[in-house]
Amino acid sequence: MKHPLPARPAHIGVLRLSALGDVCNLVPTVRALQRQWPEARITWIIGKGEHSLLAGLSGVEFVVYDKATGLAGMRALWRELADTRFDVLLHMQQAIRASVLSLGLKADVRVGYDKARAKDAQHWFTHRQLAPHPRAHVLESFLDFARLLGVEDLSLAWDLPIPESAYEEAAGLTGEAPYVLMSPCANPRLRNFRNWSAEGYATVVEHAWVQHGLKTVITGGGSTQEREMGSRIQSLSQPGSVIDAIGATSLKGLLALIDRARAVVAPDSGPVHMANALATPVVGLYATTNPDRAAPYCWRDQVVNRYPDAVRHFLHKEPESLPWGQRVRHPDAMSLIHADDVIRNLEAVLAASPSRKERESSDEA
Repeated sequence: MKHPLPARPAHIGVLRLSALGDVCNLVPTVRALQRQWPEARITWIIGKGEHSLLAGLSGVEFVVYDKATGLAGMRALWRELADTRFDVLLHMQQAIRASVLSLGLKADVRVGYDKARAKDAQHWFTHRQLAPHPRAHVLESFLDFARLLGVEDLSLAWDLPIPESAYEEAAGLTGEAPYVLMSPCANPRLRNFRNWSAEGYATVVEHAWVQHGLKTVITGGGSTQEREMGSRIQSLSQPGSVIDAIGATSLKGLLALIDRARAVVAPDSGPVHMANALATPVVGLYATTNPDRAAPYCWRDQVVNRYPDAVRHFLHKEPESLPWGQRVRHPDAMSLIHADDVIRNLEAVLAASPSRKERESSDEA
């Protein structure tokens, strides 16, 4: 017998700890739940860094779990929520750590992914599973939770909070100059291989500077790899064309930088999904990750997509034959992306989204 789903949930729990791009893709589901049941209480159990990105999201109570605290942190969280019972817990993290964490939470019904999409045997930890949705984009997979609950309006909305202090932080780096934001490095996880070349990025920097008078703000987390990449791009670029902001911003400050940018250029990483959430034009660079599953959702047409080529060249298979979401873990895969491809798509998004000065001139005319 299936556990019944609540018709009008009074308290909805959301369990999604990471990552930065994924939590951005989840926000439209939260907004859909809020539109359907405006009186419902929503508690989101989230990772530490992800909370610093979304803190202040309207109508959401956050409970933070720092994965570095391990089991001790889980026990502390369970004690914090000992008197809390959810009408429904949306278990939206396909990882054994999150499933173990879910065991200490009280809920009338626990909803997780269908068996085909569940990883680390997540379906063993839930009462109800989503309807199958083969080959779904990550954002659509999150919306499937709202669909299962009977939510009717699934239109996309984010409304991410950015405090004035974050805009001041951004302005301190850029002044009033218009710019393209470039986040050249993805998460440095083992065998990630999502990063493009410094030479390729520098060619795009040159184009933005010479053809449009746009500086390029380079951002990143401040690791040795990111600092070396930023230094290499800057050394290959004209003096004055690059603003190095690697390791220099908070996550809210990064949101403000992205919000004020003419466009964002980055591989599959958090910033492309932040840009998508803020309606900032974005050119995603994809060869090791399938963009049909993980591209910036509203800018999928402007992705530089070399994933099919990488699958054929390095895996010697057709993309349609692979399990959904399989990556091409080869260090040379991103070299299939050419600077001309990126420049062409950058030109397209710049043309579709005029600058503030251009908009003001058009209004005056």
